[in-house]
Amino acid sequence: MQIGEKIKQLRIKNQLTLEELANRSELTKGFLSQVERNLTSPSIATLEDILEALGTSLGEFFSEEKDEQIVFTANDFFENFQQDYNIYYVVPNAQKNRMEPILIHLKKGGRSEEIPPSESEEFGYVLAGKVRLHYGDKELIVKRGQTFYMKSDRAHYLSNDWETEAKVLWISTPPSF
Repeated sequence: MQIGEKIKQLRIKNQLTLEELANRSELTKGFLSQVERNLTSPSIATLEDILEALGTSLGEFFSEEKDEQIVFTANDFFENFQQDYNIYYVVPNAQKNRMEPILIHLKKGGRSEEIPPSESEEFGYVLAGKVRLHYGDKELIVKRGQTFYMKSDRAHYLSNDWETEAKVLWISTPPSF
């Protein structure tokens, strides 16, 4: 691990100049420049001062972050299948992110969970079949290849009144499922 490089990344992430970090940590700009270029190493006490000025701790600084998964396979999201509503969380643990994509399968007579009004925005793309979008007191039919986009200011859900299974990619931001 290149300590200096990581300090520089944290400083830039916090939108601080070398001079601002120097003032906050009570160190010289020249010393910090040498640390960032790995020309010198700070003592543990000095490193703690730098990290405190950057809003982090020694433990957080030295923790090894696991690479974030970017590509997901069917195995990843079929493991997270929610039987009650035929929902597949296509990005596992997406609830921690700013948006949450799910894949909904609705057989004839099926219906998704009713989502109460919230501050979310919702987008849906019908991959197969057709669905009835219940949005407040409105009912809209959305067919394969069509999309819908709405603010979640009304209770809403999907239902399938047709013979063919419907599949919908539904994305919510922030997550609401």
